[in-house]
Amino acid sequence: MAAASSTKRIVFLCVPPILGTDLIGAFDAFGMANKVSGGKPLYDLKVISAGSRKRGPIAGMFGLSFYCDSDYSSFRGEIDTLLVPGGLNVEEQKASPAAIKWLQRAARRSRRIGSICTGAMILAEAGLLDGRRAATHWGIAAELSKRFPKVKVEPEPIWIRDGKFYTSAGITSGIDLALALLEEDHGAALALEVARIMVVFLKRPGNQAQFSVSLAAQKTERKPLHELQVWMTEHLSADLSVEALAQRLAMSRRNFQRVFTAEIGEPPARYVEHLRVEAARRYLERTTQGLAEIAERCGFGSADVMGRVFVRLLQATPGDYRGRFRSSGIRE
Repeated sequence: MAAASSTKRIVFLCVPPILGTDLIGAFDAFGMANKVSGGKPLYDLKVISAGSRKRGPIAGMFGLSFYCDSDYSSFRGEIDTLLVPGGLNVEEQKASPAAIKWLQRAARRSRRIGSICTGAMILAEAGLLDGRRAATHWGIAAELSKRFPKVKVEPEPIWIRDGKFYTSAGITSGIDLALALLEEDHGAALALEVARIMVVFLKRPGNQAQFSVSLAAQKTERKPLHELQVWMTEHLSADLSVEALAQRLAMSRRNFQRVFTAEIGEPPARYVEHLRVEAARRYLERTTQGLAEIAERCGFGSADVMGRVFVRLLQATPGDYRGRFRSSGIRE
């Protein structure tokens, strides 16, 4: 690994009660980079509290506390990257006006500012996300948008960069954000090595959806519809037109379209498209199969059709996607 020219300080500003994984996941990714770099530490990691405690524990959500180096008001020194972990209860996780003012000042002198999960709420409260694209946990995306209408909330991506501001989705996406920042600082090789040691299966792109299509849609309580979803996942190359699917459930086309959309949350044709893209991504990430074969297996009909859908939904061609996100264990 190439040695770093200087150690970058990363500060985690914690507004209790925090969700442990939000802090630990990203913290350990940077710490692992220090371990594998083989020389001068790449990062100086500091945990500070948005409360008034000088040193000692920061309350976690489920009874696990975390040690802080200091509180925000007594912290001194330069900050390269300032990250705000989150929690799951935005009503409890409140920063004081004084802490918000400190955050505003610190943001001006930091090279990068980011949030993990509901930490986006705190950045938004400080006005740092006004006019910017932002990601957060899917469960509070609507609330973030409602409270802070100037923020361009996008509920799907794993993480988003807008200028020097980085926001990420829920919980483990903090690791994805940390890996992206590692790659930005020290290249893909280091980021992939850290991901491998942490047993992160895939270094996910920022535009990857927060949850799988098939998993998210299994909330339906209609057994026939749920069984149809399972069948669709197992028969992606079959005729999955609205007419064919309606016929399988002995429903009219119009009624099937209405019921499916109400239960699943999106029209059948769009759901099928998302299912096929999700399956194709797995093949691209985990196999060496050709694009034409993958397109046929997933029901696209041709590699050209699959390519157009990928560009429209992922802003990347299948080849580009494979080149960047294929598992390092796959060999030609």
